[in-house]
This record gives sequence, C-alpha cells and structure tokens, in this order.
Amino acid sequence: QVQLVESGGGLVQAGGSLNLSCVASGQIFSNYAMGWFRQAPGREREFVGRKIGGLTYIAASVKGRFTISRDNAKKTLYLQMNSLKPEDTGVYCCAVSSPRSTGYDYWGQGTQVTVSS
Repeated sequence: QVQLVESGGGLVQAGGSLNLSCVASGQIFSNYAMGWFRQAPGREREFVGRKIGGLTYIAASVKGRFTISRDNAKKTLYLQMNSLKPEDTGVYCCAVSSPRSTGYDYWGQGTQVTVSS
C-alpha cells in the first residue's frame, strides 16, 4: 500500500512562489510515475505535470512557471511554482501510477494553494 502526503501549500500574493512536496510511503520505484494535479472550486481536476524516470511532462497552462523534480531516495516529488496567478488557486494533489496501471493508483489528500490578486 502506498500513502502520499502533500505539504507546502498556503496563501501567497500573485507573482509569488510556493514549493510543494509530496512524500510517499510504501513501495515506490523510479519507474513509477508520480504526478501533480489540481482542482479549483467548481472545476474539474486538472493535470499539472508528472515525472517518470528521466522524463518530465508539464501542462501548457503552467509551463515556464512550474517545475517538477523528484528525489527517488526520499520518495518525494516536488512542485516549484513561480509567478503564481489567481487562477492557480486550488487543491494540489499528488498521485502515483505503477507501470502496469492505465491510470493513477494512489492519491494524496492534497494541499490548498490560494493566490490573491
């Protein structure tokens, strides 16, 4: 069983930065995809980015502002968010997908990010 715990959210002014962390417990290997998603009130969950092996995928809406990194030894996924905008407000969750899975198998509870204008 894998558990994911996110941290680092908070309230920040537009233009500011936050660095989110997602720590995994249980069996996680470097070939497991770890990703970030976000959900704003009244909106569907949105893919932010993911990292698997040496590959990184970032959504177009955050490309150039957000960076994903991963420390496999610490089983930790990071999301560095710069130049934040009010529309980045939402609950940010991390998720893990095993190689045999067609989707994400495990999800964290999320951390709230609020960007004020």
